Amino acid sequence: MAEELVIPTSSDKREKYELLVPQIKALISDETDLIANLANITAVLKSGMGFFWVGFYLVKQNELVLGPFQGPIACTRIRKGKGVCGTSWEQGETLLVPDVDQFPGHIACSSDSRSEIVLPAFDKDEVVLILDVDSNKLNDFDEIDREYLGSIMRLLEGKF
Repeated sequence: MAEELVIPTSSDKREKYELLVPQIKALISDETDLIANLANITAVLKSGMGFFWVGFYLVKQNELVLGPFQGPIACTRIRKGKGVCGTSWEQGETLLVPDVDQFPGHIACSSDSRSEIVLPAFDKDEVVLILDVDSNKLNDFDEIDREYLGSIMRLLEGKF
Protein backbone atom coordinates (compact mmCIF):
# COMPACT_ATOMS: atom_id res chain seq x y z
CA MET A 1 0.00 0.00 0.00
CA ALA A 2 1.19 3.52 -0.74
CA GLU A 3 2.27 5.41 2.35
CA GLU A 4 1.81 8.83 0.86
CA LEU A 5 0.30 10.21 -2.31
CA VAL A 6 2.62 12.21 -4.55
CA ILE A 7 0.49 15.02 -5.98
CA PRO A 8 1.52 16.17 -9.46
CA THR A 9 2.53 19.81 -9.74
CA SER A 10 2.50 19.82 -13.54
CA SER A 11 -0.37 21.48 -15.34
CA ASP A 12 -0.09 18.88 -18.11
CA LYS A 13 -2.98 16.41 -17.85
CA ARG A 14 -1.07 13.45 -19.30
CA GLU A 15 1.85 14.00 -16.89
CA LYS A 16 -0.56 14.07 -13.95
CA TYR A 17 -2.15 10.78 -14.98
CA GLU A 18 1.29 9.23 -15.63
CA LEU A 19 2.19 9.97 -12.02
CA LEU A 20 -1.16 9.03 -10.46
CA VAL A 21 -2.08 5.77 -12.24
CA PRO A 22 0.90 3.77 -10.87
CA GLN A 23 0.12 5.10 -7.39
CA ILE A 24 -3.49 3.96 -7.71
CA LYS A 25 -2.29 0.54 -8.89
CA ALA A 26 -0.01 0.23 -5.85
CA LEU A 27 -2.74 1.45 -3.54
CA ILE A 28 -5.33 -1.12 -4.62
CA SER A 29 -3.15 -4.07 -5.65
CA ASP A 30 -3.21 -5.89 -2.30
CA GLU A 31 -6.62 -4.70 -1.09
CA THR A 32 -9.55 -7.03 -1.71
CA ASP A 33 -12.36 -4.81 -0.43
CA LEU A 34 -14.05 -3.10 -3.37
CA ILE A 35 -15.47 -0.16 -1.40
CA ALA A 36 -12.08 0.59 0.16
CA ASN A 37 -10.49 0.58 -3.29
CA LEU A 38 -13.18 2.80 -4.80
CA ALA A 39 -12.88 5.25 -1.91
CA ASN A 40 -9.13 5.54 -2.35
CA ILE A 41 -9.41 5.93 -6.12
CA THR A 42 -11.85 8.83 -5.72
CA ALA A 43 -9.57 10.48 -3.17
CA VAL A 44 -6.54 10.19 -5.46
CA LEU A 45 -8.41 11.53 -8.49
CA LYS A 46 -10.00 14.41 -6.59
CA SER A 47 -6.77 15.55 -4.94
CA GLY A 48 -4.44 14.71 -7.83
CA MET A 49 -6.50 15.94 -10.77
CA GLY A 50 -8.60 18.60 -9.06
CA PHE A 51 -11.89 17.29 -10.44
CA PHE A 52 -15.08 19.06 -9.28
CA TRP A 53 -16.76 15.73 -8.51
CA VAL A 54 -15.58 12.14 -8.86
CA GLY A 55 -17.37 9.03 -7.72
CA PHE A 56 -18.66 5.57 -8.40
CA TYR A 57 -22.12 4.15 -8.88
CA LEU A 58 -22.62 0.43 -8.30
CA VAL A 59 -25.14 -1.62 -10.27
CA LYS A 60 -27.69 -3.04 -7.84
CA GLN A 61 -30.54 -4.88 -9.54
CA ASN A 62 -32.24 -2.37 -11.86
CA GLU A 63 -30.49 0.84 -10.81
CA LEU A 64 -27.18 2.51 -10.08
CA VAL A 65 -26.60 3.22 -6.40
CA LEU A 66 -24.16 5.87 -5.22
CA GLY A 67 -20.87 4.52 -3.93
CA PRO A 68 -17.71 6.25 -2.71
CA PHE A 69 -17.28 9.79 -4.03
CA GLN A 70 -15.49 13.09 -3.45
CA GLY A 71 -17.26 16.41 -3.96
CA PRO A 72 -20.69 17.92 -3.30
CA ILE A 73 -23.65 15.70 -2.41
CA ALA A 74 -24.86 13.56 -5.28
CA CYS A 75 -27.87 11.77 -6.70
CA THR A 76 -28.29 8.53 -4.77
CA ARG A 77 -30.03 6.32 -7.34
CA ILE A 78 -30.11 6.42 -11.13
CA ARG A 79 -32.21 4.19 -13.38
CA LYS A 80 -30.81 2.40 -16.39
CA GLY A 81 -30.88 4.63 -19.46
CA LYS A 82 -31.40 7.84 -17.44
CA GLY A 83 -28.89 10.68 -17.49
CA VAL A 84 -25.27 10.28 -18.52
CA CYS A 85 -24.50 7.53 -15.99
CA GLY A 86 -27.61 5.47 -16.75
CA THR A 87 -26.98 5.83 -20.49
CA SER A 88 -23.37 4.70 -20.12
CA TRP A 89 -24.61 1.67 -18.18
CA GLU A 90 -27.26 0.88 -20.79
CA GLN A 91 -24.87 1.26 -23.74
CA GLY A 92 -21.87 -0.30 -21.97
CA GLU A 93 -19.54 2.41 -23.21
CA THR A 94 -17.69 5.51 -22.10
CA LEU A 95 -19.53 8.78 -22.61
CA LEU A 96 -17.68 12.07 -22.92
CA VAL A 97 -20.06 15.05 -22.56
CA PRO A 98 -18.56 18.48 -23.32
CA ASP A 99 -21.69 20.36 -22.15
CA VAL A 100 -24.07 18.54 -19.82
CA ASP A 101 -26.88 21.00 -20.58
CA GLN A 102 -26.86 19.70 -24.17
CA PHE A 103 -27.16 16.03 -23.13
CA PRO A 104 -30.78 14.85 -23.52
CA GLY A 105 -32.13 13.79 -20.13
CA HIS A 106 -29.12 14.97 -18.14
CA ILE A 107 -29.72 14.61 -14.40
CA ALA A 108 -28.49 17.78 -12.70
CA CYS A 109 -27.19 16.58 -9.34
CA SER A 110 -25.28 19.87 -9.13
CA SER A 111 -25.97 23.01 -11.12
CA ASP A 112 -22.21 23.69 -11.04
CA SER A 113 -21.43 20.64 -13.18
CA ARG A 114 -20.70 21.71 -16.76
CA SER A 115 -18.99 18.73 -18.44
CA GLU A 116 -18.70 15.04 -17.62
CA ILE A 117 -17.02 11.76 -18.47
CA VAL A 118 -18.57 8.44 -17.47
CA LEU A 119 -16.88 5.05 -17.77
CA PRO A 120 -18.31 1.57 -17.14
CA ALA A 121 -16.46 -1.35 -15.55
CA PHE A 122 -17.30 -4.91 -16.47
CA ASP A 123 -17.41 -8.32 -14.84
CA LYS A 124 -18.12 -11.18 -17.25
CA ASP A 125 -19.32 -8.78 -19.96
CA GLU A 126 -21.83 -7.12 -17.59
CA VAL A 127 -21.51 -3.53 -16.38
CA VAL A 128 -21.05 -3.71 -12.60
CA LEU A 129 -20.10 -0.14 -11.78
CA ILE A 130 -19.74 3.31 -13.26
CA LEU A 131 -17.05 5.94 -12.72
CA ASP A 132 -18.52 9.43 -13.01
CA VAL A 133 -16.26 12.49 -13.20
CA ASP A 134 -17.68 16.02 -13.41
CA SER A 135 -16.05 19.36 -14.10
CA ASN A 136 -17.31 22.85 -13.39
CA LYS A 137 -15.83 23.88 -16.77
CA LEU A 138 -17.25 23.27 -20.23
CA ASN A 139 -15.42 20.82 -22.49
CA ASP A 140 -12.97 19.81 -19.78
CA PHE A 141 -12.58 16.14 -20.75
CA ASP A 142 -10.90 14.61 -23.78
CA GLU A 143 -9.32 11.44 -25.14
CA ILE A 144 -6.50 11.69 -22.58
CA ASP A 145 -9.06 11.38 -19.78
CA ARG A 146 -10.78 8.51 -21.60
CA GLU A 147 -7.45 6.68 -21.95
CA TYR A 148 -6.19 7.06 -18.39
CA LEU A 149 -9.50 6.77 -16.56
CA GLY A 150 -10.14 3.68 -18.67
CA SER A 151 -6.83 2.23 -17.52
CA ILE A 152 -7.87 2.86 -13.91
CA MET A 153 -11.15 1.04 -14.50
CA ARG A 154 -9.23 -1.93 -15.93
CA LEU A 155 -7.20 -2.08 -12.70
CA LEU A 156 -10.46 -2.99 -10.96
CA GLU A 157 -11.07 -6.06 -13.13
CA GLY A 158 -11.18 -9.20 -11.04
CA LYS A 159 -11.91 -7.25 -7.85
CA PHE A 160 -15.72 -7.55 -7.99
